Amino acid sequence: MTPRHQHLIVMAKAPRLGRVKTRLAADIGAVAAWAFYRRTLASVVRPLARDRRWTTWLAVTPDASVRRDRIWPVACPRLTQGGGDLGQRMARMMAIMAPGPVIMIGADIPDIRPDHVARAFRALGNHDAVFGPAADGGYWLVGLKRRPRFNDVFQGVRWSSADALADTLDNQPAGWRTAFLETLTDVDDGASYRQHLSPS
Repeated sequence: MTPRHQHLIVMAKAPRLGRVKTRLAADIGAVAAWAFYRRTLASVVRPLARDRRWTTWLAVTPDASVRRDRIWPVACPRLTQGGGDLGQRMARMMAIMAPGPVIMIGADIPDIRPDHVARAFRALGNHDAVFGPAADGGYWLVGLKRRPRFNDVFQGVRWSSADALADTLDNQPAGWRTAFLETLTDVDDGASYRQHLSPS
């Protein structure tokens, strides 16, 4: 399958001081949280956007930031997330992509590498969905084959909770084949931030 038919969507917030990683900011301060987000956004997105095995899209919020070239670390196609909760925005991005499998990730998981995305696309060769579980009960990656059609598995999910992955799995149609990647940690608070700085 050519890169034109494999889509990677990175869900990203504009890196504005006081507007990103607010839970982390409560523990380490707004400036440190903002700097962490900016570094992570760049270190995650740059190698992914350079990879020719897929087309990388930035799905950005707020919508007005889509035209602000200087705030984004790479020059790749950008889309606006639009309104609604996280599930509605994720479903919208999944639905508007051209035909082919879609992988979606967040922009704030420091350990995401191109090999993770490549393995996810391979998994969709014989699975309907693929997930990268997060240590907190959510997930850092979701991929859907979208064939014969897109099924919205994001409705009614309890986001930012330990039930997010379980809720999404419960939304899958009967008979779906699901693959899982390794568990990664979302740096959302002071404890996970310190763990990231000093991995065991």
